[in-house]
Amino acid sequence: MNIVTVNVGQGALAIVRHQGEAIIVDSRIPPSGDKTVVHVREILAKALKGHFVKGLILTGFDDDHSDLDGASIVLRKYRPDWVMYPRYFKDSTEAKNVFALIDSEIEVRSKTSNPLRKVSVRLDELASRHLDGLSDNFDFELFSPHIEDMDCSNNCSIVLKLTGRGPRGFSYLITGDAEIARWETIHELFGDALKSHVLAAPHHGSKNAAHPASLLKIAPHTILISAGVGSQFGHPSPQAVKVYKEVAKYVFSTNMEGGVSLLTGPGATELTTTLLR
Repeated sequence: MNIVTVNVGQGALAIVRHQGEAIIVDSRIPPSGDKTVVHVREILAKALKGHFVKGLILTGFDDDHSDLDGASIVLRKYRPDWVMYPRYFKDSTEAKNVFALIDSEIEVRSKTSNPLRKVSVRLDELASRHLDGLSDNFDFELFSPHIEDMDCSNNCSIVLKLTGRGPRGFSYLITGDAEIARWETIHELFGDALKSHVLAAPHHGSKNAAHPASLLKIAPHTILISAGVGSQFGHPSPQAVKVYKEVAKYVFSTNMEGGVSLLTGPGATELTTTLLR
């Protein structure tokens, strides 16, 4: 199993691969004038070669996670079995366009051997936080969203542990933009169940999303931050990075060394992360 955290500037796009299957998390593609666009397209093509894309997880509908161009490439070129998203209403042009794209692809593929399925998730509407029938090689455990904390789009984010089955599999906690108020409840409800080998830093390493008690329960070996070089929002926050370094052995960010993608997977004795330029 390995994770490619793609350098997309302000936003998120990751590719999780295991035993010939791939799960894509978020769909940010930089604007057409950005020099990293070619890099992102090359990374996608290279990382997905020889892998069947089982699903696309959109952790939220802000356009730095749910980008129309990126979602179009994934759904039309790589044709996943399903697209997962949090069940809430986002009144924005980008969200409406992404939903229109999903509905269009469902219709186009409805009479084919590879139909597209929508997986809309909210904890309070599910019988179990363990999601079945999505993959042969991954397990899915959902921790968010929940109606009690859905006070903003960030706190409607999907928080989900993705675990590769069998040899060389490990656990990866996907977090979207969930902020501290949501983490308070997640920590209270789920505690030790949050433990994961790798953590995608919530909200691009914002200080408003670094919740120390949850981090102690997650106890990650590696933390991966998706943040743009010279982020206008100051991501990642130095305060958050300091907290991360106190709980994880390794902390990496895509804004390192002028912008890099990150490849994380099993090494000889522990998980290792390589910088991809």
